[in-house]
Amino acid sequence: MTATATKTLEATLVSPTAGKERALQRTVANYRRALRESFDSGATTQAAVNDVVTPYRLTSYAKDALKSYVPTLRNSYGASELADDHPVRFTNRGFRLDHSAEREAGFCWYVPQAGRGNGFWIPLHINPEQRGLWFGLLDGDASVGEFRVQERRSSWVLHVTVEHEVPKPDESGDPTHVGFDIGESKLLAGCACRDDGTPVRPMFVDGGRARHLRKEMHTTLKRLQERDAAEWRTDERFDHYQNALTDIVEKTSREAVEYAQGFDSPVIVMEDLSFIRERLDYGAYMNRRLHAWAFARLQGRITDKAREVGIAVEFVAPAYTSQTCHACGHIGRRSSQAEFRCTNADCWVSEYQADLNAASNIASRVDPWGESLPLKSAGDDSPQDGSALDSTTARRERSAKSAQMTLAEWG
Repeated sequence: MTATATKTLEATLVSPTAGKERALQRTVANYRRALRESFDSGATTQAAVNDVVTPYRLTSYAKDALKSYVPTLRNSYGASELADDHPVRFTNRGFRLDHSAEREAGFCWYVPQAGRGNGFWIPLHINPEQRGLWFGLLDGDASVGEFRVQERRSSWVLHVTVEHEVPKPDESGDPTHVGFDIGESKLLAGCACRDDGTPVRPMFVDGGRARHLRKEMHTTLKRLQERDAAEWRTDERFDHYQNALTDIVEKTSREAVEYAQGFDSPVIVMEDLSFIRERLDYGAYMNRRLHAWAFARLQGRITDKAREVGIAVEFVAPAYTSQTCHACGHIGRRSSQAEFRCTNADCWVSEYQADLNAASNIASRVDPWGESLPLKSAGDDSPQDGSALDSTTARRERSAKSAQMTLAEWG
């Protein structure tokens, strides 16, 4: 038995000629101007976005993607700002792929361009591990969804969303929801939950190595730029750090799936982090740190590996998973990176390992009836500064400490 799964393929464009480079740059510039104008106009419907983007020199595939994307940002995710490095999105109607074993780069992608006959073919360097799915697109064994192109330092990257068949998850027994929280202090925290929400057999992956690499990468690249170092030298160091971070992501995702396999009928549950950059409002410093953090990258690899072994993956709303007490459901506060404090005087929790608290909330947020789970307010649960989504607190007396509360031994 099989089921359908969604996966994102990644390929790097072979260095384009000067003319193709200019065409790509024009497409990106026009797309981002259209996106910015549509978003700033406050458009919340496809018709309203269409009125804005019609005059722009873009393909119908890019305009149609914008008509869907902008209302989603506004209506589903409540975005209040845009990141500056959005990729160009196209609907699946515009996707064309070719392959020939006689070429050094076997796969070629047809780059859509505005105007009849202006598109062009460009070779791709694909991820060898995804080779089967690229051929699946050619053979019809996999179906293409949205695709995106974006400049990444000195190269261009293509992302293609595909649907393909995977082993059907085992649904013979009662599902065990295994929640994973991705963060700064702990790269990954995971747990299953008992019926009362109590975490079972927690796991942690420390985030220190990843933080160190990202900080070192930022410092090194900044110094190279200040010294006006050769482009090849900057690219070499960038690739070094990216490869090291990729290794961490691969090892962590493998460990997460192996951990989930230790439970009966596991279902992995993670936060829906789509459009995370648009939903964040922590101020400039935290935004810079979190924008550089590979949340989606790690989530994607966990999802891929889980579905390859027949483990179902669910995504839940991310709101307040870090600030909600897993035991009583009241809003508390995360006073430090590793510590959660419940502000409900009647709750047995006073202090708890913060990432484990979040993982437990994520696991238990899957409602078998498909309804969103309510949050129980403990007094004033408005944000401290009136805007920050992740700083909610409530003014309540601190509950008495219990010896069962603090999980310092787990992290």
